Order: sequence, then C-alpha cells, then structure tokens
Amino acid sequence: MITVIISENQRMLRGALGTLLSFEEDIDVIGQAANGKEALELIETLSPDVCLLDIEMPVRSGLEVAEELQRKNTAIKIIILTTFARPGYFERALKANVHGYLLKDGPSEDLAEAIRNVMKGKREFASELIFGSIGTENPLTEREQEILALVAAGKTVQEISSTLYLSSGTIRNYISEVLNKLEVKNRIEAISKAQNNGWI
Repeated sequence: MITVIISENQRMLRGALGTLLSFEEDIDVIGQAANGKEALELIETLSPDVCLLDIEMPVRSGLEVAEELQRKNTAIKIIILTTFARPGYFERALKANVHGYLLKDGPSEDLAEAIRNVMKGKREFASELIFGSIGTENPLTEREQEILALVAAGKTVQEISSTLYLSSGTIRNYISEVLNKLEVKNRIEAISKAQNNGWI
C-alpha cells in the first residue's frame, strides 16, 4: 500500500483529491494539510511514501516544503501540483529534486499512475509545464533574489542592510542591478515581473 499525504490550501480540491485517490486499491491517503507548515508536521509524524504539494500555499509554499525535505535528505517522494507554467517554479522544483511536477487539474487516474511510477523510481513531469518553462531562465543571483524578496515583503533598505549585514549602499547597488537585469523602471515592476515568473 502506498501511503500519501495531500497538502492543498483549497479545501474542496483537497477533499476531492483525497476521495478520488482513496478509490485506488493500492493508495492510502493518510493525511491532509491546508498549508506548508501543516504538511511538514504531518510528514514528520506520519512518514508517508509520497507527499502531494500544491505549489502555492499559505505559511510555506510547496516549493519551500520540497526544499526543506531535500535539506533533510528524506526518502519521501515529492510530487508538486500546480496550475502555473512559470519558469522559476520549474527551475526551483528541479533543484529541490522533486519526483513529479504535474498539472493540478489533470485526471485522478493519471495522478494515481504518476504516484505508482514515482514509487518505482521514475520521474513524472507534465509536458505542458515543461514547455511553458523553457527559454526564460532566472537572471537573478541568489543574493539578488533574496534582496528582492525582502523588498517585496515591505522591508526598507536600512532593514535589509541590518538583516543581511551589508551596507545600505551595497543594498542599493543590488537593487539597481536587479532593475537593470529585469529591464524594469522601478521596484514595483521588478517585484511583479519576478513573482509572475516564479523567480522570488
């Protein structure tokens, strides 16, 4: 029996996925979470074979959970479910060594088959998501992404400077470089473009 945890912030979709997968004779849905923090707690407690993670969830995203599990070097198989063909998301998912990256609205039979294939050691990636992600690599360095994410969170240059132990001038230089790389006029446009592409 393949044990599965589903983490999805939309209650109806989470319930539907759980019900449909429970109809499969070899799959047992042993837990459901509404956000990334709950998912990590359930994974710690229940040690499932597979964890289905919605890419965009409150508290911690599916990608953040996948990255955390990779750091812990866990044997749990991770399948990301998304409706977004954003290049930055796919790039991060690959770096987090996920086993599947699939469309949320695909047939439940396909998802069940993907779960079985992942348990056999295969990787399952939706072609629509891969093709939607080709050709737009993240131009920002990790430090630039970090700084832009802090700007997006409403932090001032001084606050970012204190957090990262860098001078205010250095932070301003980074922000200027981000605007140049993203070919935008201001921070609002930079945040919007980076978020739309899944780069922060």
